[in-house]
Amino acid sequence: MQEFDFLVIGSGSGLDVANAMAGRGNSVAVVEEGRLGGTCLNRGCIPSKQLLYHAEVLETIEGADAFEIEAEVTDIDFAEIVRKVNDDVAGSSESIRRGLESSNSHDLFSGTGRFVDDRTVEIVEGDDAGATLRADTVLVATGTRPSVPPIDGIDGVDYLTSTEALQLETAPDRLVIVGGGDIAAELGHFFGTFGTDVTIVGRREHLLPEADVEVGEAFTDRYADRFNVYTGYEAVAAEEADGEVTVEARPYPEANSVRAGDETVGAPDEAESVTVTGDELLVAAGRRPNTDSLNLDATGVETDADGFIETDEYLRTDAEGVWALGDVVGEYLLKHSANHEAKAVVRNLLGDEPEPVDYSAMPFAVFASPEVAGVGAREQDLREADVEYATNTYAYEETARGSAMHADGFVKVLIDLDGNIEGCHIIGPEASNLIEEVVVAMTAGSGTVADIRDAVHIHPALSEVVDRAFSGQFSRGGGHDHGHHHHG
Repeated sequence: MQEFDFLVIGSGSGLDVANAMAGRGNSVAVVEEGRLGGTCLNRGCIPSKQLLYHAEVLETIEGADAFEIEAEVTDIDFAEIVRKVNDDVAGSSESIRRGLESSNSHDLFSGTGRFVDDRTVEIVEGDDAGATLRADTVLVATGTRPSVPPIDGIDGVDYLTSTEALQLETAPDRLVIVGGGDIAAELGHFFGTFGTDVTIVGRREHLLPEADVEVGEAFTDRYADRFNVYTGYEAVAAEEADGEVTVEARPYPEANSVRAGDETVGAPDEAESVTVTGDELLVAAGRRPNTDSLNLDATGVETDADGFIETDEYLRTDAEGVWALGDVVGEYLLKHSANHEAKAVVRNLLGDEPEPVDYSAMPFAVFASPEVAGVGAREQDLREADVEYATNTYAYEETARGSAMHADGFVKVLIDLDGNIEGCHIIGPEASNLIEEVVVAMTAGSGTVADIRDAVHIHPALSEVVDRAFSGQFSRGGGHDHGHHHHG
C-alpha cells in the first residue's frame, strides 16, 4: 500500500487540482487509464475545434464569390489535415506525461482506478496493475464517453462515435448521424463542408435542443438548407450490408412536432417512419459517465439514475474525503465548466470556509455554421417558471459590420422587469466570442442591461449587435397575462 496526501482519478481538469495540491507540498498520485489530458484534449473539444477551423477556412473561400472575389480550391489533403491535428493532440498529451514523470511531487499510475473503500484505490489493468493507493483526499474526475442508444441491430454495424470520427482520414461520401445535439451539429458541419452528403436524425423537434428554442429553430432551418434533416425522429433499427448502412427511424412520441427537411409533418402520430442510408453511421446521442468501472459500491459515493456522481454544492460526495468534478458530475458537460469546478475544489480544499460552485453564468458554444452560443436562462425556462420577463432580438444584418459580412443571425436578450439579465442567446458569426461580454456583465458586473448599454462599443465592430440588442425596445412576455412575442 502506497500512501498519499491527494489522489485524482482522471487527468483532465482534475490535474489542475493535483497541481495546486502539489504546489502546497502535498504528495500527489494521478491515476489514468488512457492518454493524459482527458476527453477535451484527446477526443473532444481540442481536436474537433482544430478540425472545424479548417472547415471554416474552406467555407470562407467557397463563399468568396458573394463578395465579388473569384476563388478556387484546387486541392484538399483531408488525410493530412486529420493527421496533423491528431499528431498535435498526441504531442500535447505526451508533454503532460513528461511533466508528470519528471515531477518530484506527482506519482503517475497507468491503469484503471477501482475503489477498495472510500479512500483506497487499486489499479487494475494497465502498466501499474496490482498497485494499491490510499490518500487523505480523493478526487474523481473520470469524465464521460459516448452513449450508444438501444437501436435494434446496432451491434452488427461498424458505427463511429465522435472518438473515431475525429480520426477518419477519408471523408465519407454519405454520412448518417444519429443525434441532434452539439456533437452532431459540429461534425455534420465538418464533414459536410468537405463534401460529405450528411443526413441527421434527431429525437427532438429541432436540433440543439439545449439551446433557446428560437435559436434552435433558426439553426434547424439553416441546417435543413445544407443537409438532410429529420427532427422528431428516433432511430430504432440499423443494419449494414454491402458497405451501406441503413437506419430506420420512427416519429418520437415525446417530440412536439416532426420535420423532414423543409417540411414540418406535424405531430408524431401523424407522421410515418423513414429510412435513411449512408456509407458511415455516426452515433452522437449523448454521453455517459465513466463510473461503472470505479466499484463505487465499495464507497459511500452516490450516483444518480444515469450513473453521474452526486455531490453537494461544494463538489463533495457523500463519502468523507472524496470529491468529484467535471463531466462525471453531470452538471455541465463542458471543459470550461470542469475548469471552473476545479478552481472551486482548490479553494474549498485549501481555504478556510467552503464556497459553493457558482453556475449562474455558465456559457456554452457550438462551433458549427452558424455558430451558436448562450448564457443564462432560455425563454422556455422563463415561460415554464411562469415569471414575467422582457425580451429583445437584434439581427446581425442591421449593423454595419454584419451587413458587410452578409451575416445571417441574431442576438436575443432576456431580462426581468427590473433590468437584470436573465439570459442571452446568439446565432451567427463569432457567437462564441460575442457572448463573453454578457458573461462578464453577469459575473463581474452588476448583471444588468446597463452593464452592456452604458459601455462604449467600437464602431463598426461586430459587437454592436450585442450592444443594440441590449439597447433596443424590449417586449414583455411570461406570467399569467402575457403571451409569447416574436421580435425580428
